[in-house]
Amino acid sequence: MAEKVVFANLCMIQDGSRVVVLDRKGCDWPGITFPGGHVDAGESFTEAVIREIKEETGLTIRSPRICGIKNWYECDYRAVVLLYKTSQFEGSLQSSDEGEVWWEEIDNLPNLNLAYDMEDLLRV
Repeated sequence: MAEKVVFANLCMIQDGSRVVVLDRKGCDWPGITFPGGHVDAGESFTEAVIREIKEETGLTIRSPRICGIKNWYECDYRAVVLLYKTSQFEGSLQSSDEGEVWWEEIDNLPNLNLAYDMEDLLRV
């Protein structure tokens, strides 16, 4: 039996020991996380992560690499989040309606008000 699936992505953008973080304001998953979002219909996974990062951070990323997948069931669909990382980017950080973005030391992330499940995602 076929099931409905919703795809999304998150991307860790790394510059040495620092990473870009987003303090999400949305009520569906508030807290500090990596930027990302949903894959639109007809869009490739790579196109989606590049677009979402540009929209949420102002950065243009290159060569995002999948490093993990997380999935779970909601009421009537399976959610699948593709986890990416890259150290190739250009541009300047700009916050968006999704929330404030900034560079954070990766070792300090466990001390922040992380979004639900973000600690698990950091292990990936």
